[in-house]
Amino acid sequence: MKNESSEHIEIMDSEEDQKDMGEEPRDTLLFSFTPLPLLFVAALPGAGIVRSLFGPFVELVKSWNLPGWLVHWGHPGNMAVVLFAMGGYGTYLGFRIRFSDDVEEKAMAKDLHPKLLAGMFFFFALGATGGVTSLLTSDKPIFESPHAITGTIGLALLTIQTILPALFEGNPGLRNVHGILGSGIMTLFLVHAALGLQLGLSY
Repeated sequence: MKNESSEHIEIMDSEEDQKDMGEEPRDTLLFSFTPLPLLFVAALPGAGIVRSLFGPFVELVKSWNLPGWLVHWGHPGNMAVVLFAMGGYGTYLGFRIRFSDDVEEKAMAKDLHPKLLAGMFFFFALGATGGVTSLLTSDKPIFESPHAITGTIGLALLTIQTILPALFEGNPGLRNVHGILGSGIMTLFLVHAALGLQLGLSY
């Protein structure tokens, strides 16, 4: 009887373990959809590597004795121009490509839209180095802020966005994805700008 009881208990324990194991992936799946893992970026050793790489240039910038307001607000000022001038007008042209009935306007938009947004991508990537330099000259952390996280996500999405047009011919439905993703990216960068302003006013 004791053996049967112990075997019954072991079977029950085994079934409970299997149930627990079956529920575990659901916990992992839910966790993967939260924004919390993005905050782990701050714990990565990348910040130390970036600091060491930028160190000589940061010291050079400090030796120029530039006005404090220029070092502090130069990056956000330049990026605001890029976002609203190149990004804003480029996004408008993207909508004109989709909805305009004017053949000449559509042709002009098709020519200028990719050039403007490619330029925005380039200056955003270049501007990221300016933002890092600005923070380091002020002896501030570089990857811990929501501004840095949204900027990294935005650049990654822009990379995907630049690849999509090459796939239009084989899959016309991607044009809709391109338009929706582009609008989402611009919204993300507006949030990114607001977070940057908040960061700039915090020190």
